[in-house]
Amino acid sequence: MKRALITGIAGQDGSYLAEFLLAKGYDVFGLVLRDEPLRWIDPIKDRLILMEGDLRNQKSLDHAVRQALPDEVYHLGALPFVAISWKQPVLTADVNALGTTRLLEALRSITPHARIYHASTSEMFGLTEEIQTEEGLFHPRNPYSISKCYSHWIAVNYRESYDMYVCCGIMFNHESPRRGENFVTRKIARGVVDIKEGKQDCLYLGNLDVWRDWGYASEYVEVMWLMLQQDAPDDYIISTGEVHTVREFLEEAFCVVGLDAERNGKKGIEEAYIRKDNGQAVVRISPEFFRPVELTVLRGSNSKAKGKLKWEPKTRFRELVRIMVDYEMQNTRPTQSIREVKRR
Repeated sequence: MKRALITGIAGQDGSYLAEFLLAKGYDVFGLVLRDEPLRWIDPIKDRLILMEGDLRNQKSLDHAVRQALPDEVYHLGALPFVAISWKQPVLTADVNALGTTRLLEALRSITPHARIYHASTSEMFGLTEEIQTEEGLFHPRNPYSISKCYSHWIAVNYRESYDMYVCCGIMFNHESPRRGENFVTRKIARGVVDIKEGKQDCLYLGNLDVWRDWGYASEYVEVMWLMLQQDAPDDYIISTGEVHTVREFLEEAFCVVGLDAERNGKKGIEEAYIRKDNGQAVVRISPEFFRPVELTVLRGSNSKAKGKLKWEPKTRFRELVRIMVDYEMQNTRPTQSIREVKRR
C-alpha cells in the first residue's frame, strides 16, 4: 500500500486528490494549519492521517515527512489568491516560495526517494496572449505569480541538482463548488443564485472581459497522479485549451437559474446588468475589484499531457458553470445585505 503526503489537503484540489488516492488504496497523510476549516475533507476525515504543520516552519515539515514517510508527495499548499498577494507580498513569498524550499529540503534529507508533484500556475506566464506550452517564457505580473515562479524553478533545480523525482504541473484555472468564495467563479455562482432567490439584490464584480482557460478541478487531480507514475519526471501543462471571459461565465450562470438580465449599454464602472422583469440592477462594476495589473488572456495547450499521459479534460465550460450553480442552488443561505455582499 503506497503512502501519499498532501500539503493543502483541506482545500479544493487537496480534498479531491485525497478522495482520488483513497479510492486507489493509498494511505493518505495531510498537512493542515491549526484551526483550518476542514469542510471539504470532513466526510473522509476518519480515513486520513492529518498532521498539523506550516510551510513557514521547518520543524513542522520535518516532523510531517518523518511521520508520513511518503512514497508520493503532492505539494498543493500555497496562498493562492492573487488579489491578496498585493496586500501581503511578504507573507505570499514566505509561504509559496520559501515554503516550497523548506518542504523540498525536508524531503531531500528524509525521503529522497519520494516522487514529488509541485503545483505550478498559469499565472507565471503573465503578459501574453499566446497559447502557452511547457517551453513558454514566464513574465509574472503579481506577487503571487512571482512567488510561484520561484517555487517552480526551485522544484526543477532539486530535480536537476539532486536527481529527485520532481514534476511540476502548470495548472490553468480550475474550478468547482469547492472553490474559495473569494474567487470570481464561485462568487458569481453563489451571487446569481442568491439574486434569483431574493436573498441578494446586486452582485459587484471587477473586469468582466478577461479570458481564462477554465477546467473542472476534480478531473485535474488525476493528471497530478499520472505524472508520478511515469518512468521519468517531467513538467506538464494542465488545461482545457479553451478560453472564455468572466462575462461569459456570468451570462451562462444567468441562463442556468433562468434570470433574464441584459447590459445597460454603458462601459467601464458605469456598466451594469439590468433585470428585465423589474428594471433593477443585478450586477454592477466596482473599482475595488480591479487589479493593479490585469492579465488579459491565459490559455494553455495540453497536447503534451494528451500525448504522454493519455489525459484530457472531459467537462467543458457550460457544464462546469452548471455544476457550480447547481451546487449553490442546493445549499441555502440566509439573506445578506448589499454591503455584506460587496465586501466579499
